[in-house]
Amino acid sequence: MAVTQLSEAEVLAVLAPVKDPELGRPMMELKMIQDVVVVDPQTIGMRVVLTTPACPMKNRIHDDIDAALATLPGSPKAQIKWDAQVSRTGGVPQKQQVEGVRNIISVGAGKGGVGKSTCAVNIALALSQLGARVGVLDADVYGPNVPILLGAEHEKPYAENEKIIPIQRYGLKIISIAFFIEADKPAIWRGPMLSGAVRQFLFDVNWGELDYLVVDLPPGTGDVQLTMSQSIPMTGAVVVSTPQDVSTADVGRAIQMFNTLKVPNLGLVENMSYFICPHCGEREEIFGHGGAKALA
Repeated sequence: MAVTQLSEAEVLAVLAPVKDPELGRPMMELKMIQDVVVVDPQTIGMRVVLTTPACPMKNRIHDDIDAALATLPGSPKAQIKWDAQVSRTGGVPQKQQVEGVRNIISVGAGKGGVGKSTCAVNIALALSQLGARVGVLDADVYGPNVPILLGAEHEKPYAENEKIIPIQRYGLKIISIAFFIEADKPAIWRGPMLSGAVRQFLFDVNWGELDYLVVDLPPGTGDVQLTMSQSIPMTGAVVVSTPQDVSTADVGRAIQMFNTLKVPNLGLVENMSYFICPHCGEREEIFGHGGAKALA
């Protein structure tokens, strides 16, 4: 017996009541479900547009769409192409937008050696793996380690049409002061030089179109942090700490700085929280545990 070919109108009718799990409004009304096509009697193709590639509700949305399609003859399944339209951080008076960059996330720390740069790179890679277009600005001028973490320490950017072209690694666009100074020479710069370098990396680099620019800040509460916070609209900041008191005391000041500058705090990461012995599998809390959680 031949299987009846479904019409697009039938498919759209059963999809119409499917709601966004967070907003509670029909996804068709929100234009989140687009380009619906009957591929074959068992498969319905469509594009689902989210507000972020990191949406935690993807599986539920897929299940809800499949449940709606199951009411059709033959119970077809959804073949979804996930897409995202990441919104831009709103403009703020006296703050300059970075061309092509929708959101800027700063990663800071109260003191050095807590794994801030590693966390910044991992955040960037995670967003990229979820489908976002991501860049990394290594603004830690005193310890620029991002190129090493991404295996790009021997690369040299070049200029094109009066703009610096960032290095690309693992799907990320990268700029770091390390690309422009000799590896064994320290960057001995005062405030105005630091501010000028940071502004150049923001506005004189051809970032292209980015959903997120992750900025690895120097530790502490100095000139670079102030320049970033006062010059551009930042989506928010992630602060990294280790569990012991000497780290959480300093990170508290970093959080207070971001609060004073009206930069939203997106989260506090407790890094180096414990160590798993590779021989016995025992967990060792070398620096203690829970200090950052208590602060949060």
